[in-house]
Amino acid sequence: MTTLDWLTLLAYLAGMPALALALAGRQASAHAYLEGHGDLPWWALCLSLVATETSTLTLISVPGIAYGSGMVFVGLALGYLLGRGIVAWAFLPLYQQGRMLSAYDWLGQRFGHTLQRLASGTFLLTRLLAEAVRLFAGMLPLAGILAALHFSLSAPVLLAAIMILTLAYTLQGGLRAVVWSDSIQFAVYLGGSLACAALLWHAAPPGTLDMLHEAGRFSLFTHHAPAFTSPFTPLAAIGGGAVLSLASHGTDQLMVQRVLAARSLRDARLALMGSAIGAGLLFSLLSLVGVLLWVHHGGVSAAQAGFTRTDAIFPAYIAQDLPSGLRGLMLAAILAATMGSLSSTLSAMTAAVMGDFSTLCRPLLHWCGTPNPDLARLRLARAITALWAIALVLCASLFAHAGQAAVLVGLSIAACGYGPMLGSYLAGMLLPKLSARNLVPAFCLSLPASVLGMLLLRPHGQPLAFAWLIAPGMGVLCVAALISHAIGRMRHTVRRNRTFS
Repeated sequence: MTTLDWLTLLAYLAGMPALALALAGRQASAHAYLEGHGDLPWWALCLSLVATETSTLTLISVPGIAYGSGMVFVGLALGYLLGRGIVAWAFLPLYQQGRMLSAYDWLGQRFGHTLQRLASGTFLLTRLLAEAVRLFAGMLPLAGILAALHFSLSAPVLLAAIMILTLAYTLQGGLRAVVWSDSIQFAVYLGGSLACAALLWHAAPPGTLDMLHEAGRFSLFTHHAPAFTSPFTPLAAIGGGAVLSLASHGTDQLMVQRVLAARSLRDARLALMGSAIGAGLLFSLLSLVGVLLWVHHGGVSAAQAGFTRTDAIFPAYIAQDLPSGLRGLMLAAILAATMGSLSSTLSAMTAAVMGDFSTLCRPLLHWCGTPNPDLARLRLARAITALWAIALVLCASLFAHAGQAAVLVGLSIAACGYGPMLGSYLAGMLLPKLSARNLVPAFCLSLPASVLGMLLLRPHGQPLAFAWLIAPGMGVLCVAALISHAIGRMRHTVRRNRTFS
């Protein structure tokens, strides 16, 4: 790395937390730390949503997928847009019915605290695993780029350093700092990706557009793959992408926390729909980088270009071909993607614990060293954030010697958790006579059904595509809840007939 690269990277590492804290301010109450005062602008929440769902793997993997398959990630964004439209008009009004700290408050109001805690516990466990494997997998390309630049640093050490830096502003500024830092980080990796696309386009030979068109690199879908094992067929991208977005942005605390911080229902809808457009634009830009990298390597396959994995193509370009200064900006962009996802996860998990397990947290307030209740809650919230940070680093380190299969299993488990949660929300909205007595056992049954579906369902000998893993859990929950409800009605009818007889 050159001096200019180091200066660019250090300017980001020093400037981003300082600017985020300047915009957010130091939070002096638990309410501000967890909820952000409810006065954040919709466009900042929109950028935060995009940054939250974007990780280092997104920044690295989408160009690699586009190298081999074209603009298929843009087709997936169409499904995201459809799913978030349903969330904006069907789910968000539920969250505006009262002050809520977590996405699962509504389940508590509708079915009681038992189901609320079951859903929140499912979120915490699946998010811990999914984020841990995503973080460690995301550290590998960054460590590889640094090694190629003769600066060797192991992935666990790199992750611990990034965690400490992320905690520095998250613990001080709370949700407001998370949202503002996410907005800054999104701008950094969007700018870096734009610069890479411009550089690749400038170096492309004449007739590049015709070459890409003839090779089918502008296609939004794959048309000759099984619909339930490939995520990029029209059915999987639009249908499966819509279901995935419906679950993630309608029931996942990681995403719902942002819309709960909006000033109004209108702002929440603007933020949510804007994030779908923002994600689509980012996927388009990263896919453009990927297809231009295909041109850059002479239109040959990844194997012919000397790569064993498509994920290695963009990092190799960053390390070897980018000019001084821009290389440092792209390293900052990769760090930004990681830190944005990480800080959002810590904030969401803390809010879920404080909101959904408040009775369990209450005895711990006596250990916070202050008679002021609100200050005690603030100190406890910060302690919980720090504990989740330690848990994430330790959990991620467990995957240090794991293969790609373990990463895919970890990410798939997150989708398995979405099935029972989305099913619970839909059952609560569409079946007004359904009770907690019916739904709690169904939820407990549907979660292992989701995991078994992930492990056993193999159409055409291949595992289910990521988005379809939601279906087994949701289907089992709805069927079990309806059967339980029908049995309850039959028993009630029998008892009533006996009474009258």
